[in-house]
Amino acid sequence: MAFQFIHMTAYSRKGDGKGRSTSYVFNEARRDPAASIHVSNPSSPVVVYGSTIDEVEARHDAAADVATTTPKGGKPRKIQKTQHTLMTVVASHPLTMEEVRADPDKRREAEEWEKRTVAWLRSQYGDKVVSVIRHEDESHYHLHAYIVPDDLAMRAAALHPGQVAKAAVMAAGPVDGEDIKALNKRGDQAYRAAMRAWQDSYHETVAIPCGLTRLGPQRRRLTRAEWQAEQTQAQALRTTLDRAREVKRKGESFVAATKEDVAALKAEATAAQAEAARQMEAAKTAREAALAAQDKAVAEQRKARSMMARVRQEAARVREATARLQRLPGALRSVFDGFRRSKVAARIRAAVESEMEALRRTAADATDRASAASAALREAEARAKNLRQNLTETGRDLATARRELAAFRPPEPEQTPGISTPALRRRS
Repeated sequence: MAFQFIHMTAYSRKGDGKGRSTSYVFNEARRDPAASIHVSNPSSPVVVYGSTIDEVEARHDAAADVATTTPKGGKPRKIQKTQHTLMTVVASHPLTMEEVRADPDKRREAEEWEKRTVAWLRSQYGDKVVSVIRHEDESHYHLHAYIVPDDLAMRAAALHPGQVAKAAVMAAGPVDGEDIKALNKRGDQAYRAAMRAWQDSYHETVAIPCGLTRLGPQRRRLTRAEWQAEQTQAQALRTTLDRAREVKRKGESFVAATKEDVAALKAEATAAQAEAARQMEAAKTAREAALAAQDKAVAEQRKARSMMARVRQEAARVREATARLQRLPGALRSVFDGFRRSKVAARIRAAVESEMEALRRTAADATDRASAASAALREAEARAKNLRQNLTETGRDLATARRELAAFRPPEPEQTPGISTPALRRRS
């Protein structure tokens, strides 16, 4: 057997014609001796989700004792014991308990089916699913789910999709002059359609990922070859879905790693841009300092040229005085000339020597500062050029990372639609 099996049944406190009441259901789930004669070697159930059976029974009975219903135009009154107050769902896996115990791979396969089944039940009934147990003392790996209504009247029928659908049709009444028989027939059709949708939901959510078919071979009159072909197709689909999930996982891991790389590249690019801005600012400062030094050197050179002009003017005055002295008598002229020249020369040297020395020092300092500023400017421009090249390479790395990320993003796997007829069997 490699097809899905899931079935739902509601129970009342009074019980049905076979004596199956809510108490009997809880006793059978607990493996009480009087309710476990169908099991050769009874063992306690394994709680897969939620509460123990004792806790579920106490919760159900306490809620049922205070549950009330209000007839139209009447007063609230306690619900009848014949009303269904508990919904149960039985789901079975094709593997036997012997296979699960003997083969670790089959154990993992059954546990995956179990996890998906519990998640599907939770998606259907929410917190009303109070317990899911597993019996390991019967032939096949299977689960029992217990669903307790949370409304004041504890109407388990409201949890049955088929009964809800038929009740809606019957409440709307006849259409196009149909009689009660035709109305009931249309209600039955709505019942079957709703249950088929319920089975289809389980098939798409649980059975397909676990490699199970929607229906068995006998119900559809399949030959052995046709049934084996469908089983092979179902297993291939499961393998494909497993591979798709693995590819998706690897893709998500790659995306996460790539995002980290991109973030690192962005951080590096931001740091490089900041460094480039700092270097450009430093280069600008160095350029401004060099220009200022150059301007100062030019001003000092102009001052030096002005002083040299003053020196030349003083020398011209000396030459004029010398010419006048040449008209004096020879001896006096010789004596006076020697004295005059010596005095003038001393005066010139005294007036000019200190300023010339200062000008020479100033010119030398200005030349040194201009040379240093020019060297700093050239070094800053070289650093800025290297930073621009690094930014260009970083941009190319970012573009390459984005293209690789787009190439490795996997496509979403397509879902295979379910088969449209129900399979209602029950295995306790």
